[in-house]
Amino acid sequence: MKLGLQLGYWGAQPAKNHAELVTAAEAAGFDSVFTAEAWGSDAYTPLAWWGSATERVRLGTSVLQLSARTPTACAMAALTLDHLSGGRHIVGLGVSGPQVVEGWYGQRFAKPLARTREYIDIMRQVWAREAPVTSAGPHYPLPLTGDDTTGLGKPLKPITHPLRADIPVMLGAEGPKNIALAAEIADGWLPLFYTPRLADTYNEWLDEGFAREGARRSRDDFEICATAQIVITDDRSASYEAIKPFLALYMGGMGSEDTNFHAEVYRRMGYAEVVDEVTALFRAGRKDEAARIVPDEVVEDSAIVGDIAHVREQVARWEAAGVTTMLVSPGSVAEVEQLATLS
Repeated sequence: MKLGLQLGYWGAQPAKNHAELVTAAEAAGFDSVFTAEAWGSDAYTPLAWWGSATERVRLGTSVLQLSARTPTACAMAALTLDHLSGGRHIVGLGVSGPQVVEGWYGQRFAKPLARTREYIDIMRQVWAREAPVTSAGPHYPLPLTGDDTTGLGKPLKPITHPLRADIPVMLGAEGPKNIALAAEIADGWLPLFYTPRLADTYNEWLDEGFAREGARRSRDDFEICATAQIVITDDRSASYEAIKPFLALYMGGMGSEDTNFHAEVYRRMGYAEVVDEVTALFRAGRKDEAARIVPDEVVEDSAIVGDIAHVREQVARWEAAGVTTMLVSPGSVAEVEQLATLS
């Protein structure tokens, strides 16, 4: 099992110790470092900043929001970081949700699967640099023509020759259709809330993608980099209480009351009633109560909390289910070094 350091996105202020966590993770043998974005800090700036102090770890985004950048802008950022890092970049993409896409980026949220497919195709044209980049659309037509255009747009090739003609792309996917799409067109899957209990279900969705004509990968060379909350402790109850507000936020506070892709993940796990109760409390401003009613079993389903023997047993279970990398979020150098003993 490989380990990745998941730094996530910033809260109200930048994190104080991420530079030392990155240094410690590389020294401890971690495979990768990932950053994220929501509607505050972006993913690329801190990844480049902290990644500049590394030599070996892969540098990934988990995840970039498609609507934050045009596909060519994303491809430019990716080829730039790939050059600067000596070919260590991983592009992790996600569609986000309509509340963020329409409310923050001012973009339409139509046909997320089709947009993802078109977006990645354009990026790969940029990196391949075999011909000027074109796209028939309908989501990202290149060159843009028609009403309200000058008619002067022309297909272009990137001035900079990419270091690699094929930079790895992973998808942050949660629903069955999006997971199948990841298996068909991407190099890996970035699940946020993963439970090995549903491994057979995930594998059915992945196998649907692998079986499609022209599928890019097979199970043998496809990565599953799952975000994993791992806490090595003798006091499970205290750790559960620390994790529950995070779960309540994603169940009840992300998206809208009736459109929350994270909530749907937990519904598929069998916690529909919990999701409904948490959402009602969270939307009423009773966030502390929403966290308190999250049952321990919900935490146990997608987090690993316990003594070292229990944690090792559960890590082996995740690996047997098909996870290739666990993305962990230690809070200190000591925790980085402790987690490194698991791989």
